[in-house]
Amino acid sequence: MFRLTIHSLLSSLFLMSVMQGQCVAHSLTEVVSATKSSVVGIGRYNAMASQTHQLRGTGFVVGDGSLIVTNYHVVSQPLDSKIVEYHIVFAGIGRKPNIYKVELLDVDQEHDIALLKMSEKLQPIRLAGDDFVADGSEILLTGFPIGAVLGLYPATHRGIVAATTPDVIPTANAQNLNNTIIERLQNPQFIYQLDITAYPGNSGSPVYLSETGEVIGILNKVFIKETKETVLEKPSGISYAIPISHLRKLAKRNGIAL
Repeated sequence: MFRLTIHSLLSSLFLMSVMQGQCVAHSLTEVVSATKSSVVGIGRYNAMASQTHQLRGTGFVVGDGSLIVTNYHVVSQPLDSKIVEYHIVFAGIGRKPNIYKVELLDVDQEHDIALLKMSEKLQPIRLAGDDFVADGSEILLTGFPIGAVLGLYPATHRGIVAATTPDVIPTANAQNLNNTIIERLQNPQFIYQLDITAYPGNSGSPVYLSETGEVIGILNKVFIKETKETVLEKPSGISYAIPISHLRKLAKRNGIAL
Protein backbone atom coordinates (compact mmCIF):
# COMPACT_ATOMS: atom_id res chain seq x y z
CA MET A 1 0.00 0.00 0.00
CA PHE A 2 2.80 2.35 0.94
CA ARG A 3 4.67 1.65 -2.35
CA LEU A 4 1.54 2.36 -4.36
CA THR A 5 1.12 5.68 -2.55
CA ILE A 6 4.72 6.72 -3.28
CA HIS A 7 4.32 5.67 -6.92
CA SER A 8 1.12 7.67 -7.23
CA LEU A 9 2.80 10.67 -5.62
CA LEU A 10 5.76 10.53 -7.99
CA SER A 11 3.43 10.18 -10.96
CA SER A 12 1.49 13.21 -9.83
CA LEU A 13 4.68 15.25 -9.38
CA PHE A 14 5.85 14.24 -12.86
CA LEU A 15 2.49 15.23 -14.35
CA MET A 16 2.59 18.60 -12.56
CA SER A 17 6.13 19.19 -13.84
CA VAL A 18 5.07 18.50 -17.43
CA MET A 19 2.04 20.75 -17.09
CA GLN A 20 4.16 23.54 -15.62
CA GLY A 21 6.61 23.21 -18.51
CA GLN A 22 3.76 23.58 -20.98
CA CYS A 23 2.51 26.68 -19.15
CA VAL A 24 5.94 28.30 -19.27
CA ALA A 25 6.23 27.69 -23.01
CA HIS A 26 2.72 29.01 -23.57
CA SER A 27 3.45 32.02 -21.37
CA LEU A 28 6.51 32.85 -23.46
CA THR A 29 4.50 32.89 -26.67
CA GLU A 30 1.93 35.13 -25.00
CA VAL A 31 4.63 37.56 -23.89
CA VAL A 32 6.09 37.75 -27.40
CA SER A 33 2.66 38.14 -28.99
CA ALA A 34 1.71 40.97 -26.64
CA THR A 35 5.03 42.75 -27.16
CA LYS A 36 4.91 42.60 -30.98
CA SER A 37 1.85 44.86 -31.00
CA SER A 38 3.94 47.58 -29.34
CA VAL A 39 7.02 47.27 -31.57
CA VAL A 40 7.20 49.60 -34.58
CA GLY A 41 9.54 50.44 -37.41
CA ILE A 42 11.21 53.85 -37.40
CA GLY A 43 11.95 55.61 -40.66
CA ARG A 44 11.50 58.71 -42.74
CA TYR A 45 9.45 59.88 -45.67
CA ASN A 46 11.30 61.58 -48.51
CA ALA A 47 9.12 62.80 -51.37
CA MET A 48 12.11 63.06 -53.73
CA ALA A 49 13.71 59.68 -53.08
CA SER A 50 13.27 56.63 -55.30
CA GLN A 51 12.06 54.83 -52.18
CA THR A 52 9.86 57.37 -50.44
CA HIS A 53 9.26 55.36 -47.24
CA GLN A 54 12.57 54.27 -45.70
CA LEU A 55 12.90 52.02 -42.65
CA ARG A 56 15.88 53.02 -40.47
CA GLY A 57 15.48 51.03 -37.27
CA THR A 58 13.15 49.78 -34.55
CA GLY A 59 11.17 51.50 -31.83
CA PHE A 60 8.45 50.76 -29.28
CA VAL A 61 5.34 52.46 -27.91
CA VAL A 62 5.22 53.76 -24.31
CA GLY A 63 3.16 56.00 -22.07
CA ASP A 64 -0.31 56.87 -23.30
CA GLY A 65 0.29 55.17 -26.65
CA SER A 66 1.32 58.31 -28.55
CA LEU A 67 5.00 58.19 -27.53
CA ILE A 68 7.61 56.20 -29.44
CA VAL A 69 11.12 55.33 -28.19
CA THR A 70 14.11 54.59 -30.39
CA ASN A 71 17.85 55.31 -30.58
CA TYR A 72 19.04 58.82 -31.28
CA HIS A 73 21.33 57.52 -34.02
CA VAL A 74 18.28 56.13 -35.88
CA VAL A 75 16.81 59.64 -36.29
CA SER A 76 19.95 61.78 -36.00
CA GLN A 77 20.25 62.66 -39.70
CA PRO A 78 18.70 66.15 -40.12
CA LEU A 79 15.56 66.48 -42.20
CA ASP A 80 15.95 68.43 -45.43
CA SER A 81 13.83 71.58 -45.18
CA LYS A 82 14.01 72.11 -48.96
CA ILE A 83 11.90 69.03 -49.71
CA VAL A 84 8.94 67.22 -48.15
CA GLU A 85 10.65 65.01 -45.58
CA TYR A 86 9.59 63.86 -42.12
CA HIS A 87 9.95 61.06 -39.59
CA ILE A 88 7.49 58.16 -39.82
CA VAL A 89 6.47 55.08 -37.87
CA PHE A 90 5.54 51.74 -39.45
CA ALA A 91 2.98 49.82 -37.38
CA GLY A 92 1.35 46.45 -37.93
CA ILE A 93 2.57 43.28 -39.60
CA GLY A 94 2.83 42.35 -43.27
CA ARG A 95 3.45 43.99 -46.61
CA LYS A 96 1.06 46.89 -46.04
CA PRO A 97 1.71 48.30 -42.56
CA ASN A 98 0.06 51.44 -41.26
CA ILE A 99 2.31 54.50 -41.60
CA TYR A 100 2.11 57.48 -39.25
CA LYS A 101 3.85 60.82 -39.30
CA VAL A 102 5.71 61.56 -36.04
CA GLU A 103 7.50 64.54 -34.53
CA LEU A 104 10.85 64.40 -32.76
CA LEU A 105 9.94 65.44 -29.22
CA ASP A 106 13.35 65.29 -27.52
CA VAL A 107 16.66 63.44 -27.57
CA ASP A 108 19.37 62.34 -25.16
CA GLN A 109 22.46 62.13 -27.34
CA GLU A 110 24.72 60.95 -24.51
CA HIS A 111 22.60 57.84 -23.92
CA ASP A 112 21.48 57.47 -27.55
CA ILE A 113 17.74 57.85 -26.89
CA ALA A 114 15.09 59.66 -28.93
CA LEU A 115 11.48 60.29 -27.94
CA LEU A 116 8.93 60.71 -30.74
CA LYS A 117 5.32 61.92 -30.59
CA MET A 118 2.38 61.19 -32.87
CA SER A 119 -1.30 62.16 -32.92
CA GLU A 120 -2.56 58.55 -33.09
CA LYS A 121 -2.31 56.06 -30.23
CA LEU A 122 -1.04 52.48 -30.32
CA GLN A 123 -0.69 49.75 -27.69
CA PRO A 124 2.02 50.79 -25.16
CA ILE A 125 4.49 48.36 -23.65
CA ARG A 126 5.15 47.93 -19.93
CA LEU A 127 8.39 49.26 -18.46
CA ALA A 128 10.36 47.63 -15.65
CA GLY A 129 11.69 49.52 -12.65
CA ASP A 130 14.89 51.56 -12.72
CA ASP A 131 17.01 49.03 -10.78
CA PHE A 132 19.36 46.83 -12.79
CA VAL A 133 18.19 43.23 -13.14
CA ALA A 134 20.51 40.42 -12.09
CA ASP A 135 23.09 38.90 -14.40
CA GLY A 136 21.67 35.73 -15.95
CA SER A 137 18.15 37.14 -16.25
CA GLU A 138 16.47 35.71 -19.34
CA ILE A 139 15.56 38.40 -21.85
CA LEU A 140 13.92 38.75 -25.25
CA LEU A 141 14.53 41.20 -28.05
CA THR A 142 11.96 42.05 -30.74
CA GLY A 143 12.63 44.20 -33.78
CA PHE A 144 13.55 44.32 -37.45
CA PRO A 145 17.09 42.89 -37.73
CA ILE A 146 17.24 42.99 -41.54
CA GLY A 147 14.77 45.77 -42.25
CA ALA A 148 11.58 45.29 -44.23
CA VAL A 149 12.69 43.87 -47.56
CA LEU A 150 9.75 41.45 -47.66
CA GLY A 151 7.40 43.45 -45.44
CA LEU A 152 7.13 44.37 -41.78
CA TYR A 153 7.70 41.15 -39.83
CA PRO A 154 9.15 41.64 -36.31
CA ALA A 155 11.58 38.95 -35.22
CA THR A 156 12.29 37.90 -31.64
CA HIS A 157 15.62 36.68 -30.26
CA ARG A 158 16.25 35.09 -26.88
CA GLY A 159 19.24 35.46 -24.56
CA ILE A 160 20.40 36.55 -21.11
CA VAL A 161 21.85 39.58 -19.38
CA ALA A 162 25.56 38.77 -19.44
CA ALA A 163 26.76 41.65 -17.28
CA THR A 164 26.20 45.18 -16.08
CA THR A 165 29.24 46.89 -17.52
CA PRO A 166 30.73 50.35 -18.19
CA ASP A 167 29.58 51.90 -21.46
CA VAL A 168 32.85 51.29 -23.29
CA ILE A 169 33.37 48.74 -26.07
CA PRO A 170 36.94 47.39 -25.93
CA THR A 171 39.34 48.43 -28.69
CA ALA A 172 41.85 46.25 -30.48
CA ASN A 173 44.78 48.37 -29.33
CA ALA A 174 45.65 51.64 -27.59
CA GLN A 175 45.84 53.51 -30.91
CA ASN A 176 42.05 53.23 -31.20
CA LEU A 177 41.46 55.08 -27.92
CA ASN A 178 39.97 58.55 -28.26
CA ASN A 179 38.99 61.27 -25.79
CA THR A 180 35.40 60.03 -25.53
CA ILE A 181 36.47 56.48 -24.67
CA ILE A 182 39.07 57.71 -22.17
CA GLU A 183 36.47 59.92 -20.47
CA ARG A 184 34.03 57.02 -20.24
CA LEU A 185 36.73 54.82 -18.73
CA GLN A 186 37.42 57.44 -16.09
CA ASN A 187 33.73 58.19 -15.37
CA PRO A 188 31.87 55.02 -16.35
CA GLN A 189 28.12 54.87 -16.86
CA PHE A 190 26.76 51.37 -16.64
CA ILE A 191 24.72 49.61 -19.30
CA TYR A 192 23.58 46.06 -20.01
CA GLN A 193 25.85 43.68 -21.88
CA LEU A 194 23.71 40.98 -23.46
CA ASP A 195 24.40 37.46 -24.64
CA ILE A 196 22.00 37.72 -27.58
CA THR A 197 22.23 38.02 -31.36
CA ALA A 198 21.25 41.40 -32.79
CA TYR A 199 21.82 43.24 -36.05
CA PRO A 200 21.91 46.89 -37.21
CA GLY A 201 18.15 46.98 -37.90
CA ASN A 202 17.54 46.11 -34.24
CA SER A 203 18.69 49.56 -33.12
CA GLY A 204 16.00 50.89 -30.80
CA SER A 205 14.47 47.49 -30.07
CA PRO A 206 12.99 46.83 -26.62
CA VAL A 207 14.94 44.41 -24.43
CA TYR A 208 12.41 42.82 -22.09
CA LEU A 209 12.12 40.12 -19.44
CA SER A 210 10.84 36.83 -20.84
CA GLU A 211 8.66 36.13 -17.79
CA THR A 212 6.83 39.46 -17.50
CA GLY A 213 7.33 41.30 -20.80
CA GLU A 214 8.59 44.38 -18.94
CA VAL A 215 11.21 46.41 -20.82
CA ILE A 216 14.53 46.78 -19.03
CA GLY A 217 16.53 48.49 -21.78
CA ILE A 218 16.86 49.82 -25.31
CA LEU A 219 19.22 47.97 -27.63
CA ASN A 220 21.67 50.43 -29.20
CA LYS A 221 24.80 48.63 -30.37
CA VAL A 222 26.47 45.32 -31.10
CA PHE A 223 30.07 44.25 -30.75
CA ILE A 224 31.58 43.74 -34.22
CA LYS A 225 34.19 41.00 -34.45
CA GLU A 226 35.62 41.94 -37.84
CA THR A 227 34.10 44.66 -40.05
CA LYS A 228 30.67 46.29 -40.40
CA GLU A 229 30.31 44.56 -43.76
CA THR A 230 30.50 41.10 -42.14
CA VAL A 231 28.18 41.79 -39.17
CA LEU A 232 25.24 39.99 -40.82
CA GLU A 233 27.32 36.99 -41.83
CA LYS A 234 29.37 36.71 -38.61
CA PRO A 235 27.48 38.21 -35.66
CA SER A 236 29.40 38.29 -32.39
CA GLY A 237 26.40 37.49 -30.20
CA ILE A 238 27.42 40.36 -27.89
CA SER A 239 25.03 43.31 -27.74
CA TYR A 240 24.45 46.30 -25.48
CA ALA A 241 21.34 48.04 -24.16
CA ILE A 242 20.68 51.35 -22.42
CA PRO A 243 18.92 50.99 -19.05
CA ILE A 244 15.31 52.16 -19.05
CA SER A 245 16.06 54.65 -16.25
CA HIS A 246 17.58 57.05 -18.81
CA LEU A 247 14.35 56.98 -20.82
CA ARG A 248 12.39 57.96 -17.70
CA LYS A 249 14.72 60.91 -17.13
CA LEU A 250 14.24 62.09 -20.72
CA ALA A 251 10.47 61.77 -20.40
CA LYS A 252 10.45 63.59 -17.05
CA ARG A 253 12.36 66.46 -18.67
CA ASN A 254 9.33 66.86 -20.91
CA GLY A 255 6.80 66.64 -18.09
CA ILE A 256 5.93 63.00 -18.85
CA ALA A 257 5.79 60.27 -16.21
CA LEU A 258 6.55 56.74 -17.42
